[in-house]
Amino acid sequence: MDTQSIRSAIVAEALSWANTPYHHAARVKGAGVDCAQLLIGVFIEGLRLVPDVAPGDYPRDWMLHRDEERFLGALITHTHEVSAPRPGDIALYRVGRCFAHAAIVLDWPEVIHACSHTGFVVRADGAQGWLAGRARRFFSVIE
Repeated sequence: MDTQSIRSAIVAEALSWANTPYHHAARVKGAGVDCAQLLIGVFIEGLRLVPDVAPGDYPRDWMLHRDEERFLGALITHTHEVSAPRPGDIALYRVGRCFAHAAIVLDWPEVIHACSHTGFVVRADGAQGWLAGRARRFFSVIE
């Protein structure tokens, strides 16, 4: 598949999770997912673009009490950082003490993410609302 086809497939798979209820540490399309599990559902289970990852147990508020960049470390292992996001890339936001919230870029600044604030996987402006002003970094699985 060419790069544009892969990006389109990522966006389509991410959109297929829309309106899935937010549920910490779950990964069942239509039933419950969080932001980390959404990435696994799209990039690993849905499209098999990266090797399987076992995130292990993680408390809902781990980012408020730890400085360890667990999420960032996992992304760096399986992706590469990009300066300008394109459709299908990942936006990673600082929440609390570390980078701890992810969204999939649809067409920057539009993203889709599992959001505890809304209770669902939703499309949103990745530079507005509660994401506005947060430090963010972008990553891609596409070379």
